[in-house]
Amino acid sequence: MDRLDTMEAFVRVADSRSFSEAARRLRLSKSVVSRQVSALETHLGARLFHRTTRSLSLTEVGQAYYERCARILAEIEEANLSVSSLQTEPRGKLRINAPMSFGVLHLAPLLPSFLERYPQIDIDMAMSDRFVSLVDDGFDVAVRIGKLEDSSLIARHLAPLRRVVCASPAYLAARGTPRTPDDLAGHCCLTYSNRSTPDEWSFQTAEGQRWPVEVHGRLRVNNGDALREAALGGVGIITLPSFIVGRDLQAGTLVALLAEHVPQDAAIHAVYPHNRHLSPKVRAFVDFLVEHIGPRPYWDLVE
Repeated sequence: MDRLDTMEAFVRVADSRSFSEAARRLRLSKSVVSRQVSALETHLGARLFHRTTRSLSLTEVGQAYYERCARILAEIEEANLSVSSLQTEPRGKLRINAPMSFGVLHLAPLLPSFLERYPQIDIDMAMSDRFVSLVDDGFDVAVRIGKLEDSSLIARHLAPLRRVVCASPAYLAARGTPRTPDDLAGHCCLTYSNRSTPDEWSFQTAEGQRWPVEVHGRLRVNNGDALREAALGGVGIITLPSFIVGRDLQAGTLVALLAEHVPQDAAIHAVYPHNRHLSPKVRAFVDFLVEHIGPRPYWDLVE
């Protein structure tokens, strides 16, 4: 059994949920692809697919194996074709998905330089705070904020995600400065409605234990920029990523609070489907983001 051939056959079947479609993509007969997958299951001693006359789906073991195989095949392709890919001029339409605030504040200003550097690339960017499936919605690459959940995607780390609790100097002068997370009970906390628990903010103790705090306030919004404007106007306390409030913290128009209690365990990633791993246009865009953002992003630098 050729391990790589059977692995590729399995991945193509899993991608298309069809032996016939996988065979068409691989330019093999359906019977050959079926034998390859059966041989792989025999070798592993596990069923990889639930098969019925009308549907084909991955078993739990199959899903875990698929995620690893997809990565392995992508890495092998990259190793084999890296030279030719790097020498191919990036071209074509690049479809990008990004969260609204990050897209407006940090991607949009970079696009003119990117387009100038790569004149053969056209960009179609959709900004939205709703979760989208890159494969189903036809995106080449996306920027994801926070912890990654879809492990079938290839991820490239762009920057740490630093969450900040902050308020304006005017608000703190009028209402006082909270010294511990529990002090927030006596403050007006402005909440982000797209969070699963907008009225619960998560902190940590000095020992690293989770410290949930119930908060209340007079304003709830589904957009971070709107919360920032309200905080600048002295309405209350917010918790937002530093990529939204970094310049305000640098200018002193917002003041960071409870920094020692705010957990910092997430990141900003560029993600893309494994079957587009080698696309020169995707590679060019992700490398460009890494070049301009980096491990110490400009919005976190102290002036």
